[in-house]
Amino acid sequence: MSLELVDGVGIATAVREGKVSAVEVIKAALQRIAVRDNELNCFTTITAETALADAERIDREITQGKNPGCLAGVPFAVKNLFDIAGLTTLAGAKINAKNSPASQDATAVARLKQVGAVLVGALNMDEYAYGFVTENFHYGVTHNPHDLKRIAGGSSGGSAAAIASGLVPLTLGSDTNGSIRVPAALCGVFGFKPTYGRLSRAGVALFSSSLDHVGPFARSVRDIATAFDVLQGEDERDPVCTKRPPVETLHATSRQNYPTSRQNHGASRQNIEDLRIAIAGDYFTKGASPEAIDAVQKVADALGVTQYVTIPEAHRARAAAFVITACEGANLHLEKLRSRPQDFDPATRDRFLAGALIPSTWYIQAQRFRRWYRDKVREIFQNVDVILAPTTPISAPLISQETMILDGEEILVRPHLGLFTQPLSFIGLPVLSVPIVRPNALPLGVQLIAAPYHEALILRVASVLEAMGVLCV
Repeated sequence: MSLELVDGVGIATAVREGKVSAVEVIKAALQRIAVRDNELNCFTTITAETALADAERIDREITQGKNPGCLAGVPFAVKNLFDIAGLTTLAGAKINAKNSPASQDATAVARLKQVGAVLVGALNMDEYAYGFVTENFHYGVTHNPHDLKRIAGGSSGGSAAAIASGLVPLTLGSDTNGSIRVPAALCGVFGFKPTYGRLSRAGVALFSSSLDHVGPFARSVRDIATAFDVLQGEDERDPVCTKRPPVETLHATSRQNYPTSRQNHGASRQNIEDLRIAIAGDYFTKGASPEAIDAVQKVADALGVTQYVTIPEAHRARAAAFVITACEGANLHLEKLRSRPQDFDPATRDRFLAGALIPSTWYIQAQRFRRWYRDKVREIFQNVDVILAPTTPISAPLISQETMILDGEEILVRPHLGLFTQPLSFIGLPVLSVPIVRPNALPLGVQLIAAPYHEALILRVASVLEAMGVLCV
């Protein structure tokens, strides 16, 4: 068997069937990380010793006739804001480096381990998840595997780049305003932000509590769906992950529904002929580069979609998201802003300080608008099942690039990479960024968006696109 580290489910099947040992897989992953990560800077910590011990345990269980789980022997890594027992949780910050090690794994990490996945390390990110670039002031820049002179995106840049470069087949990240979807698009991989509250954030360093999500990155729909199945479930440790979703959708995302075998276009289209799919117009087209618009059109053409919908007041949703993010983020770090301002990344510190100065009336008004906007968008989903939109306005900018030109206007790169992601995470919608095939060009992504708890619809559409060869795999 080839030990290419891109097909998680395939690796697990081979490990369970005895075609390769878990130890062989983990050694291959650690070797690939040792060779490539010096130029990529995806990892901040590599847990080689515990990873090999876990792999040995999995191999013993298999020889004893036990089934270690659906991800047996699959190497994975997590953004360094997830607690890992025995390691200090950095959250990308120098300030946290001397904190005590975590006493237990984050729930998401523990759930992956319970089905046989093997943790090999922690991944680089923007400080406190406040950014879209992963040019970390303390731990260095994560480079885009498609062009080392370009950013991987952020704030989960290490998570996306580790997948794109084949270091591991599965990673976890977090998404507040686009921090899973932006790097997924710029690195050309799948990045999944499920419904707010559907996956536990227990043991995760939060940035903005009312906006934060966690989710997986992978190279296939099957791996995304498998990880999503494993990660679901109530968790009393996370107060927003204790309400069970509607019964009819709770188990609707079972990975068995998402084969990855190639089919002809007609057969693939039949799998979603009952779905109402539309393209997000207006706001989601005006600020995008021609290449980003073409990526959405490529998906629409493959699916036979011609209908457009308008998501009302998306620009105000983005503005309100900025206010809520800044206020909640600043509130979490007030004590350190007073006592250790010199130890922050200057850009992060300045944004937090600005957030601390926002009047409370602005925050309250932003939350009022949020409720109105949520209801308006849910009305759209009475007539549409899945909406298509660009993930980012452009492909990966150069490292340290400060501005870009969109619609003839020069604008800042860092805040505007989330132009099309913020209005969606603002109200907790489930979104999957899918990578679009672009020969001899940098990657771009398209967002597949559904109503809350309708992740199954997104995964159905993504599986069809994958089978048709529209997506990078």
